[in-house]
Amino acid sequence: MDRTMYDFSPTATADKATLYDDLLSAADALTAGEPDPVANMANLAALLWQFLPDLNWAGFYRMVDGELVLGPFQGKPACIRIPVGQGVCGAAAASRETQLVADVHAFPGHIACDAASASELVVPVVQDGALVGVIDLDSPRPARFDAEDAAGIERLATLIAGRVG
Repeated sequence: MDRTMYDFSPTATADKATLYDDLLSAADALTAGEPDPVANMANLAALLWQFLPDLNWAGFYRMVDGELVLGPFQGKPACIRIPVGQGVCGAAAASRETQLVADVHAFPGHIACDAASASELVVPVVQDGALVGVIDLDSPRPARFDAEDAAGIERLATLIAGRVG
């Protein structure tokens, strides 16, 4: 039985590049060797919540029978099922491309699970050519996410694809 206590803390003064390097190192340590994808998603959602400031939601939607289904997360209760192609998460699933949205209210068909959300970053997680889900980050701050955030979460998605799929 694994009774390891993990204590990963971001450096308060770190620039974004260092923050994402540290996040990936912690994500690798948390998920390496653990075969359960739900356990890995749960720890990763908590890690994202801990490492990234100004979030009101951080977690996963899993691809199940052709639609996105809520996975482990941190934040308020969320929409349970999202059809591919609908909302920011559905757009990321349909296109398999990162969705970086500065103003969710201007995004056509945005699904408002939390009225406080103002900006969103959604990154598809692809394993062996198959979409296994998306990483979804929401912020109450408009334009919270930038290209550096997108690149950091894309690196995370690549690292963990085989561990959450």
